[in-house]
Amino acid sequence: MNILGWIVVGLIGGVIAKAIVPGRDPGGIILTILLGIAGAIVGGFLSVALGVGNGINNFDLGSIFLAIVGAVILLIGYHLVAGPSRDTI
Repeated sequence: MNILGWIVVGLIGGVIAKAIVPGRDPGGIILTILLGIAGAIVGGFLSVALGVGNGINNFDLGSIFLAIVGAVILLIGYHLVAGPSRDTI
């Protein structure tokens, strides 16, 4: 997959993951794309480790699903490390 494909998969995966995981998350569109790309990498490694796929190598629904799963895992990990946010007015 070329760089443009990774950006599109990252954007879609990051946006959907941010919609799934509740809470305030830092960053704008660039961080969302990076979250989705990192999620795609995590999801690809996870699918290979579990023996259910060969990772992410095409632009298809499976790649987007793996990006979403990986990004959700990363967001949950972020929330566990960062703890509850303290919003001040």
